[in-house]
Amino acid sequence: MAESTKRYVLKKAPATEESGSPVISAAGISSEQENAFRIDYAQELNPQQLTAVRNIFGPQLVIAGAGSGKTRTLVYRVSYLIEAGVDPAQILLMTFTRKSAQEMMKRASIVLDERCRRIKGGTFHSFANQTLRRFAKHLGFDPSFTILDRGDAEDLLNVVRSELGRNTNDKRFPKKRTLLNVLSKSTNTGRSITDILEDEYPQFIEESAVIEQLAVEFQIYKKERSVMDYDDLLTNLKLLLLENTDIRKKISRENQFIMIDEFQDTNSLQADIAEMLASEHKNLMVVGDDAQSIYSFRGANFHNIMKFPERFPGTKITTLEQNYRSTQPILHFTNAIIKSAEEKYDKTLFSDIEASHGPVYIRATNFEEQAGFISQRVLELHEEGVRLDQIAVLFRAGWHSNELEIELGGANIPFVKYGGLKFVEASHVKDVVSFLRIIQNEKDAIAWYRQLLLLEGIGPKTAQNIVLHVRDSGKGLQALGEKPFDKKKYSDSLQLLRIALEQTRSAQTLEDAVAIATKYYRPILKTNYEDHKKRTDDLDSLIRIATRYESLQTFLDDISLDPPDSTQIGAEASGSEDDKLTLSTIHSAKGLEWHTVFVISLIDGYLPSSRSLNSRAEIEEERRLLYVACTRAQRNLYLIAPELSYSRGFSAVGAGMAFPEPSRFLQEIHDFDELAEEWHLDVEF
Repeated sequence: MAESTKRYVLKKAPATEESGSPVISAAGISSEQENAFRIDYAQELNPQQLTAVRNIFGPQLVIAGAGSGKTRTLVYRVSYLIEAGVDPAQILLMTFTRKSAQEMMKRASIVLDERCRRIKGGTFHSFANQTLRRFAKHLGFDPSFTILDRGDAEDLLNVVRSELGRNTNDKRFPKKRTLLNVLSKSTNTGRSITDILEDEYPQFIEESAVIEQLAVEFQIYKKERSVMDYDDLLTNLKLLLLENTDIRKKISRENQFIMIDEFQDTNSLQADIAEMLASEHKNLMVVGDDAQSIYSFRGANFHNIMKFPERFPGTKITTLEQNYRSTQPILHFTNAIIKSAEEKYDKTLFSDIEASHGPVYIRATNFEEQAGFISQRVLELHEEGVRLDQIAVLFRAGWHSNELEIELGGANIPFVKYGGLKFVEASHVKDVVSFLRIIQNEKDAIAWYRQLLLLEGIGPKTAQNIVLHVRDSGKGLQALGEKPFDKKKYSDSLQLLRIALEQTRSAQTLEDAVAIATKYYRPILKTNYEDHKKRTDDLDSLIRIATRYESLQTFLDDISLDPPDSTQIGAEASGSEDDKLTLSTIHSAKGLEWHTVFVISLIDGYLPSSRSLNSRAEIEEERRLLYVACTRAQRNLYLIAPELSYSRGFSAVGAGMAFPEPSRFLQEIHDFDELAEEWHLDVEF
């Protein structure tokens, strides 16, 4: 063997006592004991992280600010406990994804040794599954019960629906996906089915009693067949622990040290389960950030983290404030955003990363100017050496990027979008575009098929016959009123389609044409999509986008022929297919970071959303959304607040309402001018 060959030593896990209780004393770990540890924790961690790691016994709340190294803290605490003599099998680490648990266990094993892989790590649902397998009979289930995935649960719910005599083709009753959404939201938020219907599906409120009965029958049906869906795993685990004291004590003693990540995202069920799991020892450490609690729509309960010290008297609160992600000027700004929060844990993030500039604020004239600025600035940054995949554009709702997507397509900037479909891929947008394609080309059979299949009573065969008749008759749109269709039940629908097409063709401007098309389509949208309220904003975006075009052909080309999701930069700009700009809703961006972040449409009605304005709690969550968005930025942060102007009296933020003011969260920052540099955009003519 050559003398230059390097030797690599594999760490051997030392033998541990496999006892039923930890070998460390209630007094904790002495400095002498720490001196014998393999790892110098004081060297590896900052003072706040070290405090969190050393606090072994009792309840502890770790408020981990954005970018403050919470994962590192959890990893080193696992290692610390094992070095202190705790049996790995007595450590339970709960995370929100299986992947994150596995990653933490892997990192801990690299830091210490393979013993770290023997801890219990996973999600609430995986822990519930393992526990319920052991004790299923106490709840009347077979230990080999089946777990239903989302699709299976929907299908089973449909079976129960049919047995209750509700026809699956009845459009006055929710479809299976909507039904399961309602039932799941009720389970995870604790809200009644009626409340959820009133807020999100008011068209079905008259069916609330039937849906409530359906929920009861669904539970009975599943239990009789020994199957559970994802929500049942949590509800049944809570029931098991509540009704069986001996089992609760046994499970609690088996899990002497419990850690829960992202505690601000837990729902009431999960918080109750955590309390019962720690009932015998109170050794529960939860980690999270109240300022990043943004998932109430999924059932997350903000007060789980805020009320933790009340629920667990004697809680030690440790705050991680040193940020390893962003520059100090960005942190000055994000600290100012959250300072006005009505309910929070006080913390001030700081960083050793200095910068010569802070966030940039831009008051764009309109959405087109906002999109143009982003497109140009992204290309400039790319020329300066910043990869596209290190740049993100963040927004409150998926439709807020509609104009930008069209602009990026025209500028040949490839992008990937998270949080909803890309604008041109959304089925309701395709519906309207197919209508306009008929205006442009009456021979477009595919567009005709799409339009005809939207009409009740017309199936594929009938649609084919109508298309052939229109093509062969030579009479164009007038053929829709002729035999053999004039006496059919769908004849009135065909005439409405013909009239709308003729009116659209006669429109004076493209904006008028698109407005007529969307007006015709709105009743169809309401009939065909149970979440139609969420989709109407895209129709308004189509009209706004149309104002930038004089030609229908060019408009359709930009939207259909050259869709902005195709990779177009090519080798001259980037040799990597992965080098794409990120467009993302803020909800989908949590936990991620980029060199440069653009936060767009920072106007009241967009952020905060118009749908949140009647609730202080919802407005406060909107504030936290802005905080999450801005704390994703490492070096550059651009804040853009376009002014709105509507020539037709419509608005994308509500019926007839416009909110031209910058977001109230920006206006509440007293020293805004000192924290953010304002750029004025000058447009070349």
